[in-house]
Amino acid sequence: MNIAFLDKAAHPYLQSALEEAGHQVTDLCTRDRAHILSVLKDFDGLMIRSRLNVDRELLDACGPDFKFVARWGVGTDHIDLNYAKEKGITVFNSPEGSKHTVAEHTVGMMLMLLNHLGRADRQIREGGWIRRGNVGTELGSLTVGLIGYGNMGQMTARRLVGFGCKVITHDKFRTDYGDEFAREVSLEELQREADVVSLHIFLEGNHYYVNKDWIAAFAKPFYLINTARGLAVNTEDLVAAMQSGKVLGAALDVHEYEEMSFVKLEPELLPEPFQYLRNSENTVLTPHIAGWSAEAEEGHARTLFAKITAEFR
Repeated sequence: MNIAFLDKAAHPYLQSALEEAGHQVTDLCTRDRAHILSVLKDFDGLMIRSRLNVDRELLDACGPDFKFVARWGVGTDHIDLNYAKEKGITVFNSPEGSKHTVAEHTVGMMLMLLNHLGRADRQIREGGWIRRGNVGTELGSLTVGLIGYGNMGQMTARRLVGFGCKVITHDKFRTDYGDEFAREVSLEELQREADVVSLHIFLEGNHYYVNKDWIAAFAKPFYLINTARGLAVNTEDLVAAMQSGKVLGAALDVHEYEEMSFVKLEPELLPEPFQYLRNSENTVLTPHIAGWSAEAEEGHARTLFAKITAEFR
């Protein structure tokens, strides 16, 4: 097969493995969309991260024998999945590649919020020495609710049990998925019991999943962690809940105002809700890096190679 790389793979394994398996790889990473549209008919598949939208126009530019789109990473919200299915084009992604690093980042964010690590660090750098005001809460004393129990949710649960906390999970797309690390519950039960809520969901079907009504349904104040997708959370509603005390703190690796994954934010130009988050002492903010580690980069490469070669021998 002739495979176009529209984004540079961060780890060389994928290209070298595909070439060793007899496939041809063409680098289109620096070519603009117009050029890519003009040559896609000559390819059997493509590898992409987040540089371009894989929309109807792009899919229509593919030839009649075009086979697959390989998305390096997790999110597929920039790919028209329904139209790809209509055209018989397989879409791969590689959540397995970063499931461990996302889980570790998630737990790290929980610990930062509960122990005020970011705030205490900033205070000392500014010459402060505040102890009583930074007394933490033990994770093991809390109930953690995981929304979504796929690769990321499962790996997060495995790590959380080591802290001794109670872990419950709700996944509206699955049934009979509870295991020794997390107990399957209804959304209503999770909203009654959870002290900490961590999102592990795709954007598809979950736009503004976290909104004022969803937050209001919780029985007690809680912490929110989002390492999934920024648009799964209505930021304005989140800020209102933080101001009222219903949300005790938020740790966000992804943000509603990202144009696309990994796009640099211009904070001073963003809406007021984001300004609140920037200035709050009860937030932890990271730049969409939960899935990035040296191990994950190779993991994505190996995952995609295995999926491509298993489907198209």
